[in-house]
Amino acid sequence: MTTVPSVTVVGSVNLDIVARASKLPAPGETVTGAELHRFPGGKGANQALAAQRLGADVRLVACVGADAAADEALALLRDGGVDLGSVTVTDKPTGTALIAVAPDGDNQIVVAPGANRCLSAGVAGVPDSDALICQLEVPVDTIAAVAGAYAGFFCVNLAPARQVDVSVLQRADLVVVNETESSWYGAALAACHGLIATTRGPGPATLERDGAVIAKAAPPAVDAIDATGAGDTFTAALTVALVEGCAAGEALDFACAAAALATTRLGAQPALPKREELPPPGE
Repeated sequence: MTTVPSVTVVGSVNLDIVARASKLPAPGETVTGAELHRFPGGKGANQALAAQRLGADVRLVACVGADAAADEALALLRDGGVDLGSVTVTDKPTGTALIAVAPDGDNQIVVAPGANRCLSAGVAGVPDSDALICQLEVPVDTIAAVAGAYAGFFCVNLAPARQVDVSVLQRADLVVVNETESSWYGAALAACHGLIATTRGPGPATLERDGAVIAKAAPPAVDAIDATGAGDTFTAALTVALVEGCAAGEALDFACAAAALATTRLGAQPALPKREELPPPGE
């Protein structure tokens, strides 16, 4: 593709409350001495900004509350040039994620969806773009309806792991899961006859089609400090590269490099890499 790809992201917007601690707590344990940060987040918003920074022309379809948290959650998207004309204000509070981050970048996340639960198929409509990216922090019925009505390249990031209608998997050109999500879905993933990308943290990621591995790539070694948003970066980067016409292996390399770079900075959206920070796909 010689022109800039257009991408619609249908998904969540959250405000991330991040506590950077000496370690992650065990069940029932209190860990004190943490540093507190506030960042824009939500898998939908993260993937929208990531795709925009990686060279796409992006529109976000989402719901937020009529509150100060919405302004804070949308700030980097607005500054980054993402089209927010399809973001709807509801009477529910803006979604919030509580995130604990350890020094090695591992994290634990609890999400209060709030307004994200209000994203209906009627609100989302039918995207007019080269690619559609969805995740599962909004109602799964909405994802199924939008995917069924859309005719372009459809990527679904099956995170967090939830039961989805088989039609979503059958319709997907690209499914993205991490290794935990892959195990949770198990044999159900066989319904997808498009590409299935599986990430494994610092381990090698794979692209499969109909059970056969067609590409494999190891993320570059980096000094990771926060893995929040790395999976969202991977999803956006892989979608953008594939829609641009890159070969599977080149697209996977590009996505792994982008995701690895995102772990070297604190926060989800502040850490999202720009296209000029990465080698072009295939190099």
